[in-house]
Amino acid sequence: MIGSPLFLSENYLLKGTFQKHRLGMSLWRESVLVGYARVSTQDQNPALQLDALKVAGCEKVFIEKASGAQRNRPELIAALDYIREGDGLVVWKLDRLARSLPQLIETVAMLEKRGVGLRSLTESIDTTTAGGRLIFHVFGALAEFERAVIRERTQAGLAAARSRGKIGGRPRKMTENDIRAAKALLADGDNTVAEVATRLNIAPSTHYKPMPAARSSVAEVA
Repeated sequence: MIGSPLFLSENYLLKGTFQKHRLGMSLWRESVLVGYARVSTQDQNPALQLDALKVAGCEKVFIEKASGAQRNRPELIAALDYIREGDGLVVWKLDRLARSLPQLIETVAMLEKRGVGLRSLTESIDTTTAGGRLIFHVFGALAEFERAVIRERTQAGLAAARSRGKIGGRPRKMTENDIRAAKALLADGDNTVAEVATRLNIAPSTHYKPMPAARSSVAEVA
């Protein structure tokens, strides 16, 4: 469940970091705790997070000043590039690391594949322990359940709309009267698709879906 490809789009900027590690850029050193702190704006002070990370024993801390919704987070990428097998990534709170549950689960899965643990001080979660891993499996199950509920509700809504005669998608630009008028003008033979479109105040391409013959006629003329 953890590491599902459904989550890969949210962490696309992190893939290169893990790819470089797999290509052999790591050098042997003793395992360390690496801290990651993030504040949303330049005006906010990360001192509280830094103090907590220091007490936790982090030997190196990366500080980010960026919104959680911002995908390009260079300090997080640098932290993930610095971390080696056996290290631990420490955050003050889980929301400092990821902006959504799927992104968080994917990040933990990537760390796990590299032999790196994640520790959150506020939530008291440590993925190097059995209890911590269990919590993230539960998170993964909840995320999958949420997606299933959303799909079910979407399908039920579409079915209800169809039963009332409503069709999804953008409204048609050509009414039935427009289609009949366009067919009559094109049947005359003296009008081109572009001329009919100008008279009906629509784009020539709008003809093609309700009247495929219009495209054929243009191809024959060409």
